[in-house]
Amino acid sequence: MMASGFAGSFWSSDYAGGLGVLFGKLQQGVQENQQILTIARMRADAEEIYGNSLGGIAPATERITGGFSRDEGASVRKAYEGVRTEMESAAQNHRKIASNIRELVVNPFSRWCEAHAARVQNSQDDLQSRIKLHDRQAEAVRKFRSQYYNKCRLVEDLEEEDKLAFQDPHGEGAQSPKMKVPTIKMSEPDEGEDEPIDLGDETYNPEQTKKILTHMLDNIKLGEAKVPILGVYQNTSTGADITEYIQKHIGASSVSYAERIGQDLITHGFLRLVGNVGNTFANSSRMNYQWKPKVFQITGIPEKKKPLDRVSSTMSQDSFTPDSPTNAVQEYLQGWNPLNNQYPNETPGERLRREAREADERYKASVKKLDSLRCNLEEAMIDHLRFMERCELDRLKAIKAVILDFSGAISNVIPSLQSTVDKMMLFQETVQPLGDLRYLLENYKTGAFVPKVTTYENYYNSVDEQTFGVDLEARARSDRKRVPIIVTTILTFLDNHYPDLEGDEARRGIWLVDVPLAQTHNLRTAINTGKTFNHEILEKYDIPIIASVLKLYLLELPDSLVSSHVYEIVKTIYSTTATDTSEEARIAVIQSTLGQLRLANIATLDAITTHFTRLIELTSADEAYVTALANTLAPCILRPRVESSLTMTERYSYRLIRDLFGHKEAIFGELKRASSLTHSASGAQRPRAISTDESNRRANYEERSRAIAAQRSPRATSPAPGPRGSHRRDRSVGGPETRFPVNTSSPTERRSTGTTRNSLEVPGSADNSPIVDGKGANGVDSPAEHPAPSSTRVPLPRKHAGSLARNAGNRDSAGSLRGEDAAPRGVQLEDKPMDD
Repeated sequence: MMASGFAGSFWSSDYAGGLGVLFGKLQQGVQENQQILTIARMRADAEEIYGNSLGGIAPATERITGGFSRDEGASVRKAYEGVRTEMESAAQNHRKIASNIRELVVNPFSRWCEAHAARVQNSQDDLQSRIKLHDRQAEAVRKFRSQYYNKCRLVEDLEEEDKLAFQDPHGEGAQSPKMKVPTIKMSEPDEGEDEPIDLGDETYNPEQTKKILTHMLDNIKLGEAKVPILGVYQNTSTGADITEYIQKHIGASSVSYAERIGQDLITHGFLRLVGNVGNTFANSSRMNYQWKPKVFQITGIPEKKKPLDRVSSTMSQDSFTPDSPTNAVQEYLQGWNPLNNQYPNETPGERLRREAREADERYKASVKKLDSLRCNLEEAMIDHLRFMERCELDRLKAIKAVILDFSGAISNVIPSLQSTVDKMMLFQETVQPLGDLRYLLENYKTGAFVPKVTTYENYYNSVDEQTFGVDLEARARSDRKRVPIIVTTILTFLDNHYPDLEGDEARRGIWLVDVPLAQTHNLRTAINTGKTFNHEILEKYDIPIIASVLKLYLLELPDSLVSSHVYEIVKTIYSTTATDTSEEARIAVIQSTLGQLRLANIATLDAITTHFTRLIELTSADEAYVTALANTLAPCILRPRVESSLTMTERYSYRLIRDLFGHKEAIFGELKRASSLTHSASGAQRPRAISTDESNRRANYEERSRAIAAQRSPRATSPAPGPRGSHRRDRSVGGPETRFPVNTSSPTERRSTGTTRNSLEVPGSADNSPIVDGKGANGVDSPAEHPAPSSTRVPLPRKHAGSLARNAGNRDSAGSLRGEDAAPRGVQLEDKPMDD
């Protein structure tokens, strides 16, 4: 999905781990810049000091009276004067060296180092803030999920109580109540245990809430509020004072937003309105709000307590206290608000169901928000990682240039330092920026790009709200298909639009284009509905984006298409059969291993493999393209359960894809025949694939080892496809046959009777899936059919080498002349409903 480099190498499940490793190395580079700069500065200072010392030699000799000054004509004096002049020249040269180093190295490189350090720090701060937002929303998702599940349990308990309450005590139900099937539910944390609270648009944890409430009590004026008949309330503040504090210290941009935060304080039980009916917060100096004892318990500030002063003469002051029955009646009357009750006639059961629905909507909305934040975070990470890769490469190039300038500042002034200069030039030549960057990637990368999707988990196990990140078999069962609809729809769309592309190079290239993740996420959002979508949505996007979203779908599966549970088995196959087993034995073991997968996985893998083998054959792809394509698809098809430094260097996924490309019919044909025999023997009952748990892993591993040992033979040829013969074409040449044939026969001519659908028939098999109405033997249209015989193809006029004929006159997009009732272009992929 991602190209090699920073953008595809520093990912981790929590996002912060991989970024921590990368920015640790980048900050190390900032320190290396300072070390290079320190060398240049100290060398400049040393050259200046040395030049000044050389410049002091001549004045020191002149202070000595007599000597050479008295012998004007002696030849010895000329030698002396020459030596003194050489000292002055050397002093000037060394001062020039110091000046050159400062002008060419120190000043420009120090400015560049400051800018580079700022770029690294800004990227790190931006990504950290995005990760904090993502983690905060993930915590909110967990909270809303807990609330939703608790509400659903309360509804179920109420319904169960209602059933038991109205049963006839003497009836049959009382004697032998129907036993419920035990279900396993995840235990949810209690709602009220240290949960964060929402004030306005911000969420605060218990520690932050304590600090805010403490600061409020210290800065908001606390007083008394006299209420007629009821008395005097302690620890009260006016609505105006509370609003002023919120605007000043919590950052409310408007009075309405401050009133909203004040209402949240009332909702969470920190404030209550006194002297008025209701519990509404308003910015008014006439409305008083009492701080509840809960606030003083949280902050630890002692509460000021005093008996309420009575205004009435009918009762003494000693008889009315905050804890008296009269005060309890007053609080009850305060909470009684018939005018503002939204659900006056609501029964307890209706209230619980309404609260469950509301909790479900909050949970669903929070999951969508988290998914949006995750997509934005991944987009920003890729942008920053690519930018940091360029910055790091520029830094290494800058160091290379600094060493070159440093040597030039010395060599241009003093030829006598040529030996030192040569050594410095040699050091400069040894710096290889690309090699250092590759070393960083190979030794410090934390994992490839494999996004982790937080899916909406419906309480009743429905998967109709989401497509991406949902288990493949659950998605297929919801679609009532062997292959999920999203896979068949995209493959069919691509088959229909390959002829529209100019040349085989363009057709092959759509799978290798590095599509920006933001564009892929745009299409993902449009089709991530859990529902069937049509080709009209895909028509709005470029072909490479559609291919990229299929790769993203495979990457976001909870488990890889070839389950990670068989990764060690595949590793054993290629480690053991490298030299000791023939190619036929290896293919047989691979076929047996894939037979352990679930039927939906096998069918989807067959459909995808058929599509690519057909693309490779029809476009005459060379070995370099097949290698690049296999490397691109490797993380989409098979991934280890846990990414490690060892698995990042292994090539077993790539080798498996090469065998799937080279031996598709042998592998999947045997799987279909085995499934057909099983299906015919068992009737409507189909044996399930083995579970993906770990209970039988050792037994399966030992059985696979025995099968490998039993089929060993002398070393066979390489599994890689051999060189193509002289018939290979680098570009499409049209010719008498179309490269992407159009079947012109009518449906009635191609219909065959008596064909039965095997339980494991998947799209695109030439040997075991005879075409019936354009469909395979399982009732599924092949996404990548093999070329029809020449008698069923329509010759196309050749436009130019490397491209299919375009529209001309009455010709269709594939270049064939068709009438009004001609067969549709491309392949119609139509998956039949599941029969189990």
